Amino acid sequence: MKKILIALLPIFLIVACSSEKLDREKALKLLQENYKSQSATYNVFTSDPTYAKRMLDAGLESDGLLKVQRTQNLTNAGEPLITFTEKGKPYLVPQTEEDKKDHIQRVKIADEAIEDVTGIQEVEGGKKVVVEYTTSYKNTTPFAKLSKLKLDAKESHKATFVLYDDGWRIEREAQLTD
Repeated sequence: MKKILIALLPIFLIVACSSEKLDREKALKLLQENYKSQSATYNVFTSDPTYAKRMLDAGLESDGLLKVQRTQNLTNAGEPLITFTEKGKPYLVPQTEEDKKDHIQRVKIADEAIEDVTGIQEVEGGKKVVVEYTTSYKNTTPFAKLSKLKLDAKESHKATFVLYDDGWRIEREAQLTD
């Protein structure tokens, strides 16, 4: 009997060690791999006089990022009042056809990056975990003056991980029903 137990001991150790536990370091790595840095953007309605004034008030024209047409006659009514200079073009987000039709230009405000994993909670017997993590904004642009986002604050988020036979995977938000 002892010989059988001694022979089975390595098998039990291998099985016990192979049960993957999700720790903070592994969760952070998986989050960073799956959620690439996202950019916070701001919609500029280029034909709207209110937005033209907002651009002037923010000093973006004096910074050389854009030009604001201050007068408009009836023949060119509805045409863009705001045009972006070469200095401002690196911050522009590609327009969709609908954006072009509606005279909307999205500008990059900052990049949102995953900072840290703040907690891990096991559910369903360890086969599913809820990971809490924080993000912060980096690489702010001159257009950040327009945003009402608190760019210096960290934001908390949650992600659900599920253990499969090949390891941990992040459950997609579309599948969440909480």
